[in-house]
This record gives sequence, structure tokens and C-alpha cells, in this order.
Amino acid sequence: MVFAGGRALGGGVVGGPRARVRGWLRTGVVRGGCQTGVMVETSARLLRLLSLLQVRRDWSGADLAERLGVTDRTVRRDVEKLRSLGYPVHAVTGTAGGYRLGAGAALPPLLLDDEEAVAVAIGLRTASTGAVVGIEETCVRALAKLEQVLPSRLRERVRALGASTVPLVGVGPTVDAGVLTAIATACRAQERLRFDYRDHGGESSVREVEPLRLVHTGRRWYLIGFDVVRVDWRTFRVDRMVPRVPTGPRFTPREPPAEDLAAYAARGLTVGAYGRRAVVLLRMPVAEAAERISATAGQLEAVDEGSCRLTAGAPSWEGLAMWVSMLGCEFEVVEPPELAVAAAAMAGRLARAAGPGAG
Repeated sequence: MVFAGGRALGGGVVGGPRARVRGWLRTGVVRGGCQTGVMVETSARLLRLLSLLQVRRDWSGADLAERLGVTDRTVRRDVEKLRSLGYPVHAVTGTAGGYRLGAGAALPPLLLDDEEAVAVAIGLRTASTGAVVGIEETCVRALAKLEQVLPSRLRERVRALGASTVPLVGVGPTVDAGVLTAIATACRAQERLRFDYRDHGGESSVREVEPLRLVHTGRRWYLIGFDVVRVDWRTFRVDRMVPRVPTGPRFTPREPPAEDLAAYAARGLTVGAYGRRAVVLLRMPVAEAAERISATAGQLEAVDEGSCRLTAGAPSWEGLAMWVSMLGCEFEVVEPPELAVAAAAMAGRLARAAGPGAG
């Protein structure tokens, strides 16, 4: 059950906690007089209590009482009501004690404000046309349910976004939702992951890694993990992975290879993914270069106000020379000599193509 903009969004399972919540709320409404107001107030407070328990892991009774504007005794009574409805609210030991919402068999009510509800709708619409296969229909079903029960003011915003945008479905590799989930589960459980892997050259091998994090960019997903056979950190494309089950033994997490894992993955993708590495001096401010060169295409470093250093990898020197020349600025090859030779050959071909007297 989802609540947004003051309304309940979604339903419950007959006989489950959510169904009992709805039945209990209805009971409070049909009774007349002062008791109706008390029951409605109590039901609203229970929903607020559930919302708070979802925000952070542990709450002290005093903090909950202050947030709800009630006494500690009322908090204890409300917690017991939630437990009687099937929600696993656990007691937390410690000097002050407290409460924690555990995992249950059913989803608890989810309270969303207006902006959060719109964000969820946009996320579902985007995911339905993304690179993860196997979740498109699920996203569409969830979006239809959400739009159906949104308040009118939010429904119009979501529909306006949908009517005014056209997804540009990219052509490229897709990732199976089951594979992505299996990898994410191994990361969270800190279990070794064994999988068949096909590198950029088409060679297949069996890898065993201690998975750390998934990185997403564009239509591609990558896994950063410690390869226990090669004894080094590696970055793997998820669409080239076929996990083997079951997962391996649990491991003690190692010190990450970098504080900024996204930047670390980008460096590996720009250089490590290719057998050729080059450094080029661009006669262009680093801010301007960053607008033309994505983080996955090359690493930029400012030299002075008017120039920057580009480090990039490529499958061929000719292709790299052509790409750099298309950036629209003067440049100088720092290393290696092979790139300078390729650039000179390309310049000669272009000069001959322009004909005598051109320029």
C-alpha cells in the first residue's frame, strides 16, 4: 500500500497485514461520534509511525514520541498495534532502547510526498525502455497502478511528462534482470561470484571475484570486483557475464581500489578496456573539453587556463587520431609515437583530398 499526497495508493492481500490495516481503518470511519475522530487520528498516527520506521534503521522511543507529538507510552501502544497487524517491529537493545522495522512477508505501506510520487513514476517510465530486459512489462504494470490512484494534480503532471517525451531507444547490449539481481545480491551478501566471461576480443574464461559495486552508465552496466585468481581489481561488463550458481563462500571486504568508484570505473573503461593508451595535449580549457568528452571516453586533467591533458584508449591509433581531430581544437601528441605517426598519415591524406592550393 502506497500513500502519496495524503491518499492511499495501492491495495493489500486479503488476510495479510495490509488488508487488516484497511479493515481497521474502515472500522474507525463507520463508528460515529467522538470515537470516529479518535480512530482516524490513531490510524493516521500509525501510518506516520510506519513511515518514520522506514526512514532509518533504529529509532529510540523518545525520538519517535517527539516526532509524533505523543508520549512514550503512546508510542509503545502504537508499536504493539503494528505488531498485532503483522508488522515485524523489533525491540533494539541499548542504554535507551528503541525500535527497528524488520523484514516481513508483505510490503508495508509506503508514504510518498508529491515529488517522490512523481519521481517514482518517471523512474518506472524510464526503466520500461531501458537496457535491462525482463522488467519492461513489470514497470508498465506498476506505472499503470500508480497513475490510476495518484491525486489528480499529480496524475496530470505525470501524464504531461509522458505525452511530451519520446524515448530514444538505444542500440546496444542489454542486461538480463535476473543476472543483474544475482550480482547485486552477491555484492550485498559479500559472497564470491563465479561466472563465465567473454572479453572484448571474444575470448571466454571462468572468473572468480569478490564483487564490490555495480556501476551504470548509459545502456551499460559494469561490475567492480577483486579477481582472486589474478589477484587484482578488475572491471567487468555485465552483459558479457554468465553467473554460475551457487555463489561461493563469504569473504571479508577488502579496501576499495579508490574512494570514488565511479571515477575508477571510468578510468578502466577509457584505458584498460583497450590495448592502446595515449596522452594528448588539447589546446582547449578543461571545462570546454569536458562538455565534448564523456567520462567513459577519456580522462581530462587541466594544464593551464587554455589547455588540458587527455588520456584515452582506443582499438586503433588511426581511430584515436580521427576522434581527437574531430574535437575541433589544436592538439599535440604527447605519447606514444605510434599515435603521432597515425596523425601525420591522416593529415597527409586530408591534405591530398583537399587538393593543391587549399587552405
